[in-house]
Amino acid sequence: MPQFSYTARKRSGELVEGVLEVADRSAALAQIQRFGLFPLSVDTAKAGGLPENKRATKRGFHLLSLLPPTLQAQLSQKRKPKLQELATFTTQLANLLKSGMPLTVALTSMTHLQTKGIPESVSRELKQEVTEGRGLSDAMARQPRIFSDLYVNMVKAGESSGSLVEVLRRMATHFQQFSDIQAKFKSAMIYPVMVICVGILLVVFFMTFMMPKFIDIFNGFNVELPLPTRMLIGTSHLFTRWWWLMIPIVLAIVVIFKRFQASAVGGRKLDEWRMKAPVFGNVVKINLFGQFARTLGTLLQNGVPVLTALKITEQVMSNSLIKDAIIKTREQVTDGKTLAQPLAQSKLFPQLMVDLVRIGEETGDVPGALNNLADTYENELQIALRVMSDLIGPVLIIVMAIVVGFLLLSIFLPLFKLISSIH
Repeated sequence: MPQFSYTARKRSGELVEGVLEVADRSAALAQIQRFGLFPLSVDTAKAGGLPENKRATKRGFHLLSLLPPTLQAQLSQKRKPKLQELATFTTQLANLLKSGMPLTVALTSMTHLQTKGIPESVSRELKQEVTEGRGLSDAMARQPRIFSDLYVNMVKAGESSGSLVEVLRRMATHFQQFSDIQAKFKSAMIYPVMVICVGILLVVFFMTFMMPKFIDIFNGFNVELPLPTRMLIGTSHLFTRWWWLMIPIVLAIVVIFKRFQASAVGGRKLDEWRMKAPVFGNVVKINLFGQFARTLGTLLQNGVPVLTALKITEQVMSNSLIKDAIIKTREQVTDGKTLAQPLAQSKLFPQLMVDLVRIGEETGDVPGALNNLADTYENELQIALRVMSDLIGPVLIIVMAIVVGFLLLSIFLPLFKLISSIH
């Protein structure tokens, strides 16, 4: 009976390898899956129990096995791709299929196309799964770090309706739109982040190197120092003498904040604050509503059932308040209510969204209504980001002026007091 050498991954992410003596390759795959493993490669074993292309790498697997299991998992698992990378991968696959290539040939060609963030092994594994008789969506479902539930369900809908190419193109557009939104948001935050970082560095430099020299001058004055100067001197002592104490304090604050953010109550409070914050909250809300409308509309447009679409949209959303509203909406839709009714009852979604969804239900075009909403919110988001950028600049200038003014006041007040005492 032939022998087959395999490389597989445990649920924890740890790589394992072994040799099976079975009738054929399909039987080997079935046996590996019964072991609770995810097969990465199965090859006919050569002399010594390992295929030739595995012998050279066996030593590397032994070295990996010396690491802790958690670190093995981190090193062996694939990095989650960015939206832009997914958009590029999806566009390439759609173009190959559009040209008339069979799916297996298109996936073979994908292994030669360099897509940043998605290794060629992904296309190879997809091609292997499809060759063995699985659907593309089923093959993608076996790689959850690369393909989300949103991706898998849309591909499944495209396979069922016979419009896989069109679905892939819509998905590529979907990912590209969200990638553009992320890029605009990051671009809007570059200037304020740079100003804040430079301001903090200047204050630290002043407190650490410049202020001690002024303290030596002030010690020569035979006058009582004003309160702002004493505060500044105390802060300077903290920076120069107790700087090491600031490290555990900052770490403790970070840990406490992370735990608070990870808790159900803390995460909800932070999400609520983000939505209610001045100026920034408006950007967050518009982005969330646009993401909800675009995701749900895209899923429904591609034939995904409404309950499944709501479940996937819930998983995509990052805000716990929106998630809870979607869960309640799904429960009420299950009970026979329309989509617009629970959206209105949540008191979270804007009236414009509720009204357009209701009109879409009456006309039988809910996906069209949601996609129109998404377009509207994306246009509003661009305006909101521009307004936020225009406001942040003056606010930061005012804050920096107050800080610099306090520093100058603290330094010159003792000089004024000394001059007045001389007279």
